[in-house]
Amino acid sequence: MKKFLFAIILLLTSLNFLQAQEVTNKGRISGYMFGDYFYNAARDTGISSLSNVVNGGKKDLNGFQLRRIYFTYDYDISESFTTRFRLEADQVSNTNDGKIGVFVKDAYLQWKNIFNGSDLVFGIQPTPAYEVSEGIWGNRFLEKTIMDLRGIVSSRDIAITLKGKFDSEGMFKYWLMIGDGSGNKPETDKYKRFYAHIQYSPIKQFTATLYADLKARPNINDPASTSNPPATLANNDLTYALFFGYKEKDAYSFGVEGFLNSRQNGMLKSGSLKDLTGMGISAFASYNFSKELAAVGRYDYYDPNTDSDAKGDMRNWFIFSLNYKPDDKVTISPNVIIETYESIPNGRSIDASITPRITFFYSFL
Repeated sequence: MKKFLFAIILLLTSLNFLQAQEVTNKGRISGYMFGDYFYNAARDTGISSLSNVVNGGKKDLNGFQLRRIYFTYDYDISESFTTRFRLEADQVSNTNDGKIGVFVKDAYLQWKNIFNGSDLVFGIQPTPAYEVSEGIWGNRFLEKTIMDLRGIVSSRDIAITLKGKFDSEGMFKYWLMIGDGSGNKPETDKYKRFYAHIQYSPIKQFTATLYADLKARPNINDPASTSNPPATLANNDLTYALFFGYKEKDAYSFGVEGFLNSRQNGMLKSGSLKDLTGMGISAFASYNFSKELAAVGRYDYYDPNTDSDAKGDMRNWFIFSLNYKPDDKVTISPNVIIETYESIPNGRSIDASITPRITFFYSFL
């Protein structure tokens, strides 16, 4: 009888151990790809000389392109520790011979519930600038959100993060990060970037976020200083952003995002230094006619220098798309991108950039 009971206890212990092993020490492979056939239908003759252009390239240029390929491996070390390793391939990160390049997009360790309701993350990881707004936008395969598109904040940083929720329901969430401020690249100086993000979701469908960051930079000489050596002034970057979004799954969504980006003493005007301030506003909406078909539209306004004397640098950007989903993990999207430009100071108007595309997106788990 004792031997029988011992055998039952040993069997139950073994089953519990195997079940625990199923929960932990588990890896998952996933990824996605998107690309297009594009045709640059309209371009200004002087497009190559313009600044702050995101829809560039020569007129009549057309072809097939793979804009992003993700390969992700997630591994659960235990119930408390998880990891992610992600590679990205795209046509921007070229190798020396001009072929599509591959680089490490994510490589981080996450310590879940380091204290109640909060996680600690270390490594190459997403920044809090637009992780939430990109999720509600939901059409990254069409284009980046405005701060990513305009290069205001990198999507990744080598950093340490504390993120979690203030309340048990998760209505209020926070995200604090200290990073190198160099994106996926190794650190080359002593200056850091400090991020803070607050998220408010009173209901499942609605989210509001408030974001701010400080990118420390070396001081610069004051041109008005008469001392030797000259006095120095701060030259840091400050970014503030506000987002409101609403998403009803498989029905409709809309959102508005705005930001201010300022470089302290970044502009010389009338013999003295002043802050250089840029701003952007983005509004988007989508509507599902059915589970397979949706219409998407978005408008971005961007001005890299809001000073009244700065002319010719304001940009308007539009995208319109029909998203057809023949499968839950496959989307085919005829779309068109339009970018318009403020007239340059001599008065010459600039022709809009127009690019029709057919975009293909698929994911795998």
